Amino acid sequence: MVNIIVLFPKQEIARNIRNLLVRSGFHVIAVCVTGAQVIQRLEGAEDGLVICGYRYADMIYSELREYLPKDIHMLLLASQIYLEDCTYENVSCLPMPLKAHDLVSKVRDVIESVSNVQKQKKRRPKQRTREEQKLIDEVKALLMENNRISEEEAHCYLQQRSMNSGVGLIEMAKMIKESFTYQN
Repeated sequence: MVNIIVLFPKQEIARNIRNLLVRSGFHVIAVCVTGAQVIQRLEGAEDGLVICGYRYADMIYSELREYLPKDIHMLLLASQIYLEDCTYENVSCLPMPLKAHDLVSKVRDVIESVSNVQKQKKRRPKQRTREEQKLIDEVKALLMENNRISEEEAHCYLQQRSMNSGVGLIEMAKMIKESFTYQN
């Protein structure tokens, strides 16, 4: 589910847009009137959608875009004059005045795009840090030395223990390393 935040300088406009989106089945987590509120709400978020106007009390959309994480998408609702300058990545535009069904349709398109990116991220294998890879290599070396097995067999053993116990590979490697530490 993609989190949506509505940002407009006038609370009434923001609430009306939120109500329209909620009636259309979207999950709106916040209604904000300043860019700072949006930044605070999205702190630590990996993705989401900000539906906003061009100018707020504390900044304009381009400044907000720079403060947001790169995977946060923005849907800018503004006059055609302002939209001509909009060339930012992850910023879609709709000209004002707009029709309700145009907004709902565009939000659906953006959310579908964001959801596809989320799915692709989940499919990619997680990149391990150097420390994590070093730990795995150390544990495999310990297993190879003590059990007289190949690296492949040590890796399979580590994976199998991890799956059987329901913990991650790194956690299992830590547990195995600790067990060798206590034995010696």
